[in-house]
Amino acid sequence: MHPIEKALGYTFRDPDHLTRALTHRSHSAKHNERLEYLGDALLETISSIWIYNNRPAVPEGDLTRLRATIVKEDSLVGVARRLNLGEHLRLGSGELKTGGARRASILADAVEALIAAVYLDSDYPTCESVTLALIAPELVALPQTATPLKDPKTQLQEHLQGRGLPLPDY
Repeated sequence: MHPIEKALGYTFRDPDHLTRALTHRSHSAKHNERLEYLGDALLETISSIWIYNNRPAVPEGDLTRLRATIVKEDSLVGVARRLNLGEHLRLGSGELKTGGARRASILADAVEALIAAVYLDSDYPTCESVTLALIAPELVALPQTATPLKDPKTQLQEHLQGRGLPLPDY
């Protein structure tokens, strides 16, 4: 069993899916970029459904901000580090020399590729289960509302608009 499979709690039926997910474009023409695309969509869908079901009083705009905290690069890098993903990436010599295995964008993209690889190797319910386990710490850390996630300027504007007051001049 590959260490990533153990960390995921999922064994690939077709090991090529895992190999592709771990392969950066600097290593091979058979790389993970298409998987990143699909994994991004799956991650957004899975996290959106979880947030929708677990934050019933949160309005749409705030749901979007909550989801953004899950799918952003920093959160995905945290997932990658918990998996020790950088140790298992297949990188070209240039990326290896320049620390590509620690580069945030490469790590985040590989997490998305892994999610897609699980989906292609299994089915949606399995992918959903594996993905929710991967992002569980980020989901648990979400605030009950997105207000703390708003920047101060947005908070001020919404406060004033909600009371029918004019917006400040900047």
